[in-house]
Amino acid sequence: MDLVAPWRIDDARHPEAAVAARERIAEVDDHVRAWVTPVPSEPPGDGPLAGVPVGVKDIVDVAGVPTRCGSRALVDAPPAEKDAGIVRMLRAAGAVVVGKTVTTEFAYFDPGPTRNPHDPTRTPGGSSSGSAAAVAAGMVPLAVGTQTAGSVVRPASYCGVAGLAVARGVLPHDGVAPLAPGLDTLGLFAATVADLAVARAALDGRNVAPEATGPLRLLVWDGTVVADVSAAMRDALAAAIDRLSADGATVADLDVDLRAATADHRTVMAAEAATTVPELPGLGENLTALVAQGHAVPDGELTAARRRSAATRETVLARLADADAVLAPGALGVAPPGLDATGDPVLSRPWHAMGLPALAVPGLRDADGLPLGLQLIGHPDREDALLAAGRRLESLLP
Repeated sequence: MDLVAPWRIDDARHPEAAVAARERIAEVDDHVRAWVTPVPSEPPGDGPLAGVPVGVKDIVDVAGVPTRCGSRALVDAPPAEKDAGIVRMLRAAGAVVVGKTVTTEFAYFDPGPTRNPHDPTRTPGGSSSGSAAAVAAGMVPLAVGTQTAGSVVRPASYCGVAGLAVARGVLPHDGVAPLAPGLDTLGLFAATVADLAVARAALDGRNVAPEATGPLRLLVWDGTVVADVSAAMRDALAAAIDRLSADGATVADLDVDLRAATADHRTVMAAEAATTVPELPGLGENLTALVAQGHAVPDGELTAARRRSAATRETVLARLADADAVLAPGALGVAPPGLDATGDPVLSRPWHAMGLPALAVPGLRDADGLPLGLQLIGHPDREDALLAAGRRLESLLP
């Protein structure tokens, strides 16, 4: 059985698409385990996503369905009274919610049961594990995720799909269980960047971002200053740069030190989680450790971390004034083997500390055929330009 079968949005705009989605879920989800709760059938709406089946990460409210946040402590949670803002926007665009997807516990590191469709012995990443895997396996063409560190970009990279983590505050966050409110943001998964552009435009009723027509202007950050990036990922980044250069792109190194921003993200995330995560019996060990770490952060250290991140953000934004995006690895390498951990989000931490939009671009593989996703980081006021650059890059990759 082929578990990898991404489904394009253009092929899902019809009244029976939700039925097809449920049939595909019944066929393959015993192997992938991306879903938590089905949502009762509903008629498709009108709009640019009319009939398109959507999965929603289980920290996001869907009316009439419990939001359990991947936690045994919330197994008896009551049904949500109303849709989260992002779900209302999707339904207004005509999409059909077919179910809730697996999340790590409260969107941190304690994993759920989801497996990577490319190799079920490997993690799909986290925390939006179910959403990324559901799209990769062709169970839905579109899914909702969230990102507090690397929870959209990393699973997209591991599962070989496209993912967009929007700039913080761009989409409504009501009805979304928080982890670190100063960092949390929403995201979308789709088979391609082109599909993400369609879905993102549908939410706001704007025109779809086209593929960039001229040569791109990119800055490159290889991440090696903050982590041990695998040889396969370094080779993938180099291959992408070669293709971009052959396409006429201007490519230069990003001359900004992101080590402090990477560390400061950890500080802010822990401190905010300590005041946000509910005190419930039976929380996972990773989440418990994060909360304990956060309680130990002095107020002065938290203030300093936020101030440094804000200053670094201004420096990066100044560099982006003359560039379309920053090109970087989406993860340290391919999805790690095993299901007891979800991988390291370190290569997303500095960008997320600065509240910048990040776009995971699929297309490259290692020698064994496992996905190696790249990411583009853009200016928060130029999201369409980021998507346009992503479409251009995607067109150049195998």
